[in-house]
Amino acid sequence: MIDQIQVSRFQPLKRVLAHDVFNEGFNGWMVIMPNFCNEGFEQSPSIVSKDQWPCCMLSTATFRYPGSHGSMSGQYSLKISTRNVCSPYASMPTPGSMGHGIKRISFFQRGKYLQFETWFAYTAEQDTCENGGPLPGLHENSVRSFGFGFDLQERGGKRRFAGVRYLNAVDGKMTQKWQMIWPWAKDDKAWAYDTEGDWCVKGVDPFWNGKRYPDGRHEGFIDVPDGHQELCYNETDCKLNWQYFRLLIDTEKYEYVEMQCQDKVMDLGRHPIYGVEPYARIEGLMNPLAWVETDAPRRAFLYLDSVVISQE
Repeated sequence: MIDQIQVSRFQPLKRVLAHDVFNEGFNGWMVIMPNFCNEGFEQSPSIVSKDQWPCCMLSTATFRYPGSHGSMSGQYSLKISTRNVCSPYASMPTPGSMGHGIKRISFFQRGKYLQFETWFAYTAEQDTCENGGPLPGLHENSVRSFGFGFDLQERGGKRRFAGVRYLNAVDGKMTQKWQMIWPWAKDDKAWAYDTEGDWCVKGVDPFWNGKRYPDGRHEGFIDVPDGHQELCYNETDCKLNWQYFRLLIDTEKYEYVEMQCQDKVMDLGRHPIYGVEPYARIEGLMNPLAWVETDAPRRAFLYLDSVVISQE
């Protein structure tokens, strides 16, 4: 009965593959680690350094003034965080300026639709109260972006990244719009910031690859139609508001179907999901993931109360 009540906060498809309530533990979610596969347990050579990414943690969402928030449904949520380092938006992301969480699972049957749902909250660290303005400790524009999606590889087919991000701020300027993963870089070299021979090809790992431009464009994402949305951030960084998110994709045609945040449903127009040549040893991959990026030399936090992955 308790599980039914918990799931009633979601809109799952016919078959629930995972119902992760983080008050009960990690449920298999962890940071995206470097690939330690060279002599001496060294990382694969790449322009991207993953060893500065903070680990996921179970958190009571503790802040200086209120103490512990707890989660939406108990004491603990999954906390994905950044370090207090940042580069200008149009630069390559600084190591540690992003945080990632991933659950490593795979398909157990073919289905037409796949869906990611979560209740989430986000904020920046309230480390200082800056001079000027009516809310000097707000720091809402210190959160650059966060997102949700899947890393997929169809059996006998291509590898695909499907997901959306909320671009909250660009170099301190509030943007507040949704974008979906669609790589439009010229080639693999451009995807890797004009680096020759990097292991990552166009379309893979769009969170940190793909050039960025001062106006908020990103060669890994395109704007969601009618995607502007002002989310609930409250009055200070030590107050959390839990918000609903849902992403539905078609895994027969590999198309985006729709997304929802709070009570706003956005039609994704059956836009195709980009595919690349398959990678070895990951047949049937179906990894849900979430990430957050800071827009200032201040830590940014993304909290997941619970996640439902479902299929039909």
